[in-house]
Amino acid sequence: MQIEKTIKEYLRELEIGNYENIIKLFSPKAIINSPLYGKIKAKDFYKELFKDTSKSKITLMNIFKSKNPLIAAGHFRYDWVLKDGTSTSFECVDIFQFNKNGKIVKLTIIYDTAKIKQFFKKFKKF
Repeated sequence: MQIEKTIKEYLRELEIGNYENIIKLFSPKAIINSPLYGKIKAKDFYKELFKDTSKSKITLMNIFKSKNPLIAAGHFRYDWVLKDGTSTSFECVDIFQFNKNGKIVKLTIIYDTAKIKQFFKKFKKF
């Protein structure tokens, strides 16, 4: 299994907003835990995220491997512009849990939402 390669591919597809390619990296029942979107199925999360995004730039900083060969994390800077033009930039850590076939089964996204949450709530009309 090539976890590092999959994480890099994931970040590349996330940056360009390619739904079809990113969703291929996940198992059919994969779950995302997101600070803004909550606990949500991967197929639904990326539809929402890409719909809400006008532009993104991702700069990979580190990949961390766990003692557990099915868990790893990507540490990156995410420059994100919402479709209404609101922009933010933050460091993020995504923790990936893989199955034995190399598909992502769970992704936990960790970052400080203080800079974007107020704009996101207005934008999403919560």
